[in-house]
Amino acid sequence: MSRKPQKDPKELRRGWTTGACATAATRAALKMLWGEAVPARVRITLPRGERPEFEVVNARRGDGWAEAGIIKDAGDDPDVTHGTLILARVEASDGGVVFVGGQGVGQVTKPGLPIPPGEPAINPVPRQMMTQTVEEVAARLGRAPDIQITVSVPAGEELAKKTWNPRLGIVGGLSILGTTGIVRPFSCAAWIASIHRGVDVARAEGLGHVAGCTGATSEKVVQGLYGLPDHAMLDMGDFSGGLLKYVAKHPVPHITIGGGIGKITKLAQGARDLHSGRSQVDFQMLANWLDNPDLANCNTALQAYTITGKPMADLIAEKALVQVRAMLPDEVGADIVIIDRAGNLLSRTAAPAGGA
Repeated sequence: MSRKPQKDPKELRRGWTTGACATAATRAALKMLWGEAVPARVRITLPRGERPEFEVVNARRGDGWAEAGIIKDAGDDPDVTHGTLILARVEASDGGVVFVGGQGVGQVTKPGLPIPPGEPAINPVPRQMMTQTVEEVAARLGRAPDIQITVSVPAGEELAKKTWNPRLGIVGGLSILGTTGIVRPFSCAAWIASIHRGVDVARAEGLGHVAGCTGATSEKVVQGLYGLPDHAMLDMGDFSGGLLKYVAKHPVPHITIGGGIGKITKLAQGARDLHSGRSQVDFQMLANWLDNPDLANCNTALQAYTITGKPMADLIAEKALVQVRAMLPDEVGADIVIIDRAGNLLSRTAAPAGGA
């Protein structure tokens, strides 16, 4: 997730999901399987009608099978799978379209995801796109649409370690994803959708306590405080509103919100998106809260904390809890954990029953 485009965000180039790439690879492989020449490029139809074209790589075929690949282009999005080879191998099935997870494609092991446990982590829309491609090519060439599709991502197992998959119970590789086929640069929706899937898994597992944290350090602290399993840890990042709105509609018994004092101060002041480019600490408000005019001239919340100490951290924790409670139904318990950059605990509100 380290590629940083230098363009203005309004000019960022969109890319294609792993699901779109797998569909294009499937189309190319089908053409080869059913006797057509090896295609240099293929065009597919996305769910909203777009018709992108993909360059075909690694095409090969043998007795009763064919395989083709697409190099994923995520556009200007800092996508961990950008530049990754997506392969589809096709061969006859015993009936209908059958999906198999090859090398580097994960397997679902926990309930709560769109695909049930035991199935390869190829999501519903990519399955629909590939099935439609099989039906279209079969109809054009007069073939029966009975095809087994094995999707592989040779680098997928290693790349999956940089994604949510391990804590969602998807083992052995990446997921084949996408609802539109399009990767939109820096899409907040993609992150929030991952948060939602995390909540779904936690609920399906019957967890009584989950946590949303702003970063790796606060996540480590909160997980240690409460002894929570990995799949209870929701990678909230800056999207506190996205997490809390979803939990309000899909309740869990208790949620902890953890983070550094800067982001939690913004939450306490009513921000729902905690990104530095979309919300800022109101230092005049902070000065009024703590009856200390010097705070109005601070540059960071941490600087303000060095002036005021624990009273500020405790006040921020309580005010942040008020904001969180305002977004949640009464049956959902909540607490706040605030840390400094080194991971030291600055303040926390009342822990849940049985909590550390």
